[in-house]
Amino acid sequence: MSLRPRLTPDETRERILEVADEHFRRIGYGKTAIADIASTLGMSPANVYRFFPSKSAICEEVARRLLDQCHAALRDIAAEKDVAASERLARMTMAVHAFNKSQMFDEKRLHDMVEAAIAENWHVIQRHLETMVGLFAEVIRDGMVAGEFVVRDPVEAAWSFKQCHATVFHPSLIEQCAQLFDLDEQTRRLTQFAIRALKI
Repeated sequence: MSLRPRLTPDETRERILEVADEHFRRIGYGKTAIADIASTLGMSPANVYRFFPSKSAICEEVARRLLDQCHAALRDIAAEKDVAASERLARMTMAVHAFNKSQMFDEKRLHDMVEAAIAENWHVIQRHLETMVGLFAEVIRDGMVAGEFVVRDPVEAAWSFKQCHATVFHPSLIEQCAQLFDLDEQTRRLTQFAIRALKI
């Protein structure tokens, strides 16, 4: 009789996250219980709780990994120093919008996890906003040095720039506005407006 290899604590933690992510995508965050995750792994719920204190803690880590994909794409664009700052900002806003829209429509069952994260003010959401704004600020600062932008405070400008795009960045607003107008075109219009404001 062959025995399954014993997993290290790190490997077990990783497997819990993999199974949780699969369940959230297949049946939804709200319908997934710790017992479902444990059953798939052949573990007891108590054993899952040894690695994560709550379902929310598992979800935060799943969300963090998901959002890190968005951050990586933004960092790649921000790092293209030979491209004008205004062009990089335009590409970054489209990247954020496309990422959030794909999670909303291609991964519909993740929507309730996003709603819970926002409603419960999970730390991972604040970290996401701060990371995104930090990357916008980096590019705005480049634009200031190059003479493209005339704002005084790149961080304050970045927060306003982000907020200007709320209807095309916020997952719930994307869902509500999808039937009202072309979201991609709306993103482009908002970005053009915001970039003009940075130049005044």
